[in-house]
Amino acid sequence: MKVSGFTFIRNAVKFDYPVVEAITSILPICDEFVVAVGNSEDGTRDLILGIGSPKIRIIDTVWDDSLREGGRVLALETDKAFDALNSDSDWAFYIQGDEVLHEQYLEPVREAMLRWKDDPRVEGLLLNYTHFYGSYDYIGDSRRWYRREVRVIRNDKSIRSYRDAQGFRKDGRPLNVKPVEATMYHYGWVKPPELQQAKQEYFHKLWHNDEWVEKKIPKADSFDYSGIDSLALFKGTHPAVMQNRINRLNWLFSFDPTQKRLPFKSRLLHFIESLTGWRIGEYRNYRVIK
Repeated sequence: MKVSGFTFIRNAVKFDYPVVEAITSILPICDEFVVAVGNSEDGTRDLILGIGSPKIRIIDTVWDDSLREGGRVLALETDKAFDALNSDSDWAFYIQGDEVLHEQYLEPVREAMLRWKDDPRVEGLLLNYTHFYGSYDYIGDSRRWYRREVRVIRNDKSIRSYRDAQGFRKDGRPLNVKPVEATMYHYGWVKPPELQQAKQEYFHKLWHNDEWVEKKIPKADSFDYSGIDSLALFKGTHPAVMQNRINRLNWLFSFDPTQKRLPFKSRLLHFIESLTGWRIGEYRNYRVIK
């Protein structure tokens, strides 16, 4: 079995993306890793080169900044990296620049790849998600956070990244997938408040025009993390590759997990989910097959 990893990135230094941690977290089970490095204003390319792995191959890309609807440019950059993978790989492991796989899940993912490698019904593997917010001590537990996403796909170039690169589709339909007992840790909402604010101002421009951004995104020197509706304390361990970054945390954020700032309907749905595990009305860009 051969496995390729792939991702895209731009301005990782400027916006403090843990992309090195992301790549190195899944590199042990990849035979090659393609990184589409977009035209950046910082040392992103050197950052990737600094990983120093012979498995890594960089392709240089130029983002189409005129695509400002629904984050479409992110899907196009994902496809560029995917299309550059060697054709003899069985699986393609996709990871975004703010996601990290805990080392305890490497073997479960590898085992799932082996188990389903020769079953053509299985077009992808579905991973669980934990979303950190504000600091490395809190995780999102409301319905705003997606619970699962496809991150391993067949090396089938008819599969395309969908919408803003959150998932994939084949011939316009969701992929048929098998779930894996493995969890991806999403750190996109943990960074210095001033860099989080800069990221918000920039990335909303990938979805909306200047007028919308000017009206909807408040001008500020730093992001206000206090407006979140509901969080829980994180009781697990972080991936080993994240430890140095965690040690460098230099801002304070605290939240009372017992205080749920949710409207009645959301509180009711939250209660039902906590009892049953059923998320009513959940969006799923995949089909779990038996």
